Amino acid sequence: MAKTSPLRPATDFLFKTAEEELDVSAAITNLLKNHPDVSADVLISLLEELKAGGISGGGAPESVPRRRLRTGKKWVYFFSKGLSEGRADMKDLLGGKGANLAEMAKLGLPVPPGFTITTQVCDMYHQLGNKYPTELDGQVKECIAKLEKLTEKQFGSETNPLLVSVRSGAAISMPGMMDTVLNLGLNDSAVVGLAKLTNNERFAWDSYRRFIQMFGNVVQGIDGGMFEEALTGQKEKKGVKEDTELGAEELKALVAEYKQIYKKAVNHDFPQKPEEQLWDAITAVFGSWNNARAIKYREINEIKGLLGTAVNVQTMVFGNMGDTSATGVCFTRNPSTGQNKFYGEWLCNAQGEDVVAGIRTPQQISKELSQEWAVSMGISEEDRAKKFPSMEEAFPQMYTELVAAKDQLLHHYSDMQDMEFTCEAGKLFMLQTRTGKRTALAAVKIAVDLCHEGLIDKATALSRINAKQLHQLLHPLIDPRIKVKAIAKGLPASPGVAVGKVVFCAAEAEKWHNNGEKVILVRTETSPEDIAGMHVSQGIMTARGGMTSHAAVVARGMGTPCVAGCAELHIKGENDAEECTIAGNKVAKGDFLTLNGNTGEVILGALPLIQPDAESGELKEVLSWCSEYKKLGVRTNADTPKDAKTALSFGAEGIGLCRTEHMFFDPTRITAVREMILADNLDARLKALDKLAPFQKQDFKDLLTITAGKPVTIRLLDPPLHEFLPKETSEMEKLGTNMGLSVEQVKNRIDSLHESNPMLGHRGCRLAITYPEIYDMQARAILEAAAEVAKEAKLRNPTPVEIMIPLVGEVEELRILKKNVVHVADQVQAELGVSIPYRVGTMIEVPRAAFIADKIAEEAEFFSFGTNDLTQMTCGFSRDDAGAFLKDYIKQGIFDKDPFQVCSCGSYLLSLVFGSGRATSPFNNNGLCNPKGSAASWAQHPNRPARMDRGRHFKQDR
Repeated sequence: MAKTSPLRPATDFLFKTAEEELDVSAAITNLLKNHPDVSADVLISLLEELKAGGISGGGAPESVPRRRLRTGKKWVYFFSKGLSEGRADMKDLLGGKGANLAEMAKLGLPVPPGFTITTQVCDMYHQLGNKYPTELDGQVKECIAKLEKLTEKQFGSETNPLLVSVRSGAAISMPGMMDTVLNLGLNDSAVVGLAKLTNNERFAWDSYRRFIQMFGNVVQGIDGGMFEEALTGQKEKKGVKEDTELGAEELKALVAEYKQIYKKAVNHDFPQKPEEQLWDAITAVFGSWNNARAIKYREINEIKGLLGTAVNVQTMVFGNMGDTSATGVCFTRNPSTGQNKFYGEWLCNAQGEDVVAGIRTPQQISKELSQEWAVSMGISEEDRAKKFPSMEEAFPQMYTELVAAKDQLLHHYSDMQDMEFTCEAGKLFMLQTRTGKRTALAAVKIAVDLCHEGLIDKATALSRINAKQLHQLLHPLIDPRIKVKAIAKGLPASPGVAVGKVVFCAAEAEKWHNNGEKVILVRTETSPEDIAGMHVSQGIMTARGGMTSHAAVVARGMGTPCVAGCAELHIKGENDAEECTIAGNKVAKGDFLTLNGNTGEVILGALPLIQPDAESGELKEVLSWCSEYKKLGVRTNADTPKDAKTALSFGAEGIGLCRTEHMFFDPTRITAVREMILADNLDARLKALDKLAPFQKQDFKDLLTITAGKPVTIRLLDPPLHEFLPKETSEMEKLGTNMGLSVEQVKNRIDSLHESNPMLGHRGCRLAITYPEIYDMQARAILEAAAEVAKEAKLRNPTPVEIMIPLVGEVEELRILKKNVVHVADQVQAELGVSIPYRVGTMIEVPRAAFIADKIAEEAEFFSFGTNDLTQMTCGFSRDDAGAFLKDYIKQGIFDKDPFQVCSCGSYLLSLVFGSGRATSPFNNNGLCNPKGSAASWAQHPNRPARMDRGRHFKQDR
């Protein structure tokens, strides 16, 4: 008879938590926390019962099965159809692939059984110096035994071999960045047994040659090109073009050649023991977490905080078993446009790598898309149906099953899914589902459509759209008035238009980009090693590959225009190429090319582009939803009417920062600015300011007219004066002639204005303390412009114009300069006989200003935060020079992100200002100013004060 626990509540609690966590040590910790009355004797008794598996009846809850509990950590999770130990919300532990495989299996979808080794093992592996936890080997063997029982195959058998795939899978999808091995378990004996078992000798040897190639490349790091050369040699010897045209005898010869390549590269024979193959592959996948392309991908996409990758070991199903087998990749909606059309590609008699690697150009999955593709490629319907049939036509039953699985997954996840499948001898298997990567255009349309369909609400729809993606919708388009003559056409793999100079290798793309050039990366096909060059390119073009190829998927994720599978592109030498031919046209390195990722067209030269219209369609609807849920208002940084008009069309609520110094660089006024700076007396300075005043007034009038009563904040002159002065002798001569000075006198005056650290020197309000007439002129121009606009527009209650005095670090600075502005305002109002509403505030960008914000708030009617200067002075970094070393700080984890991109360094000071400043003046506006988005990130910062949620706040952005 089973033992009965001496303490029923404690026993029930311990058993329950042990079952849930599968870790007795954690369960005991929870027990002592929740039942502190448990004595040492009782605890010892419980442990003995747990280890013996003898708690039952009154000792254990009836719902808990009687079995031996693990006394170590669970490292491996099993999954099979209808039964899984994992679930979709365990991505941090099982990775996205493993969690979704478990979820699909639970849903009853046809998922080949397998198991997932957790991301914690990856973390432990690297922490332990490339060693595994002691319990892992036994847990993997348990799962292999389960697979053998389910499949009725044996791992290592020569007559009925169990073959598996070994794939990576991090919590956040990183397509193509880590490693995969297929057909693992084959050896010289098993391949013969597989041929007899399937009565398909060609299939068995094709699988073996693929396995050797992938294992050699992924596990041993052998150059994949060496295997490809041998494959090409066999095809040339037989006089065929496609891999599928090679017979069993040619594949046997190829396997022998592959084994020689392997032995020559690593100095030992290809491993024949499946257990050795498995652990070598697992180790390679864990090692791939830190390969160069994976690190670069995480860096580009700002992926941080993950433990590592999981490893998924799954029973193989074969799409290369013959004409009744196939493989493919599909999406529940079009990932480029967002259209609600089943979208994907497939290949008959192939394995998954053939589709995604672009080795063969795949066919369309649905008949409708296949017909559209044929029209775009100039292929007749007769030829299409015969040579390039859709899966819907070739395999109607499996297509129907795939559509049903697609619909089930879409409704289960309530989001667009990216799926991989294989058909083996007429039977469909689902190999993966994940949230599909999509373009910005598709992200907006899918979010809006799913909301309209009732699958998600507005808040969820907004959370699905990354703010950075919206920038892709603002990219220019080819001017429709231009007659475009395309020289070739490929697949429209990623939308948008790109113009740049042609380069043929990723390294060169990086080099040219660093020299300020805009480049188009042109390749036969891309690989994960090209990620850095792809990232800096304006556009990407490939000769091979389809809409789900590496180039297409990565480009869409980056928002980079891409034309893939352009058969008329030919490159000789690839990385060393100096030119290529596109439809017979020679294109040299450095020549301009225009790619239209919306249509797949390739155009010689650099075409003129225009800005898109954001006033229609789903984007406008999304922006209206943003207004419903926003916590921060958004104003724009705009110095010209054109910039202001564009920003307002995108929903800006006004101008948060107009930088008046940008108006001074205009060629019609820069001379007057320089005369004002070099003037050595007040009269000369006033004379120069009189020349500038009409320009300033018209500038402000144009801006205030465009904004039509919306709030406008105008910052008075801020930068150091030397920025406006000439550097070339010819310019000095011209300035001297205008001022009646010699070149030597001009040079001496310029030298006298030299500062060792101008960003901390004579700038901002400090200029106006020395030369108050500068701010007086600007204040008058602003107020006169405001008065004239109000009169002409017949505004009864015009919005107060906001005059910002920059770089205040002491309240007395603001008090003096505000008094001057008020004096000018009184004069203007008396002269015009009108009342002009205005406010005077400051920008908090000096740390001292943050500490005395309560005092400054007594004078300021609004605050704005200059996060660039605040970060610069808080961290002690020069924003102009820090870029040279900040990448190393981010790489080594000192900073998560560039502190000039986010407001982490100044967050305490901002919190201080919100607290003390609003305590003094609770009705102040508060703005966060950084054109690269620090305001948005700071709004989510953990140190953001609750006080910020009250009152009026806005972000100033481009």
